[in-house]
Parts: sequence; C-alpha cells; structure tokens
Amino acid sequence: MSTIVLIPARMASTRLPGKPLADIAGRPMIVHVADRARQSGLGRVAVATDTREVADAVRLAGYEAVMTRDDHQSGSDRIHEALQALDPQRAVEIVVNVQGDLPTIEPQTIRAVFRPLEDPAVDIATLGVEIVRDDERANPNVVKIVGSPLPSGRLRALYFTRATAPWGEGPLYHHIGLYAYRRAALERFVSLPPSPLERREKLEQLRALEAGMRIDADIVLSVPLGVDTLEDLERARHMLANR
Repeated sequence: MSTIVLIPARMASTRLPGKPLADIAGRPMIVHVADRARQSGLGRVAVATDTREVADAVRLAGYEAVMTRDDHQSGSDRIHEALQALDPQRAVEIVVNVQGDLPTIEPQTIRAVFRPLEDPAVDIATLGVEIVRDDERANPNVVKIVGSPLPSGRLRALYFTRATAPWGEGPLYHHIGLYAYRRAALERFVSLPPSPLERREKLEQLRALEAGMRIDADIVLSVPLGVDTLEDLERARHMLANR
C-alpha cells in the first residue's frame, strides 16, 4: 500500500514556544524527527507546518514541507490539509502521523504503527506500552488504552482515558499518540464534529471510537521522549549528543 509519513509542526507551543526549531546536536528538532521517519522505511516523508521558518529549515535539510493553515485544532486536521496538497491524485492509501516533538523516537517504533493495518477491519492503528511505574498509573497526563487483547499481542481499543483503567488485576497500557490511518478513515475522522467523550476527556481519538471506527494498538517496549519542556529538550540533547 502506498504510504506517506506526515509530521505536523507548529511554533505556537504553550509550554515550549518555537520547539520545532530548537537546536539538538546542531540540527533543528523537526529535522531529527524527519530523519527517524525516513529511516523507518515506510515511504515518502513530509512536514506540515504553519510557519515559513520551519518549512525553510526542513527543505534545507533535504525534506519536503507543505504550508498549512494556522487555525487547525489538531495535528489530524493539519495532516489532512497537507495530504490534499501533496497527493491530489489520491495515490496514497495509508497516512502515518508522527508528532514533530519526538526527536529520539526509534525508526522501528514508527514502523510498528503500520502493523495493525494488516487486518483490513482496522481503520486506525496506534501504539501502546505496558505501564511499569506506579506513579504513571494514576497520572492524568498518561493516557491509558482500555482494550481487548488480540492473539497477535495487540489490543483492540475500546476506550482511551486519563483515569486509572481498567479496574482490577492485570496490566495497564500507556497510549503513544502516533497513528496510521487508512485514507478513508482520516477523511471521515476530520469530517466529524468533536464528540461528547472527546470533549470530556480532551482526547480526540475518542471521536473515532464514538463514530464506530476501529482502532487497534501495537504494543511496543518503550515510550519515546516527547519534548514539551526545557527539561525534556535537555534530555533529548543529551541522548543525541553522540549520534
């Protein structure tokens, strides 16, 4: 299946403004993410941004960039606009959404998000990691997947929540917000209004579940570092200093 990896990037982060262009080992953070996406081998890679400086930095590094509107409410809306601009002939069948603040993500982790789509019944694929730290179990910033285990070692998602769930003995799974959409699923998703549970939990993937779409999660071994604060940025710089 023809696949494109799209990386949404905006400069107006509330906690770390300008982070796509933050220097890590001599290169902008967004370029490190593009490097990892290219190394995944899934297909064409492009950055979707609302800022000319980000597009210029991406192109200088040899990657595609597409300018998008500055009023998008989510990365999904931004990559949908980018897809329309980059593929008007509709040749692309699968769209992988990699967040632009994951400079240390491993290429095999990006590849893993594609696997659930081997099942034609799956509309959207994502990733999860088993929670091993007690402090994460009740942390509302750690989104949990509530799902039915599948023989493949994946989960069929029934719900996503900031609460500690499900109740009782057994593993809990940390949701990693990296997605692979069938094109028709992405188009349907962005056409839907925000759903009641999405607004309540502030988790847009619930919109898809409430609309009857199927989301499966591949379980990987570790959570990639998301850069949201200056402390995160310093950690990323330390991790990539010798690469």
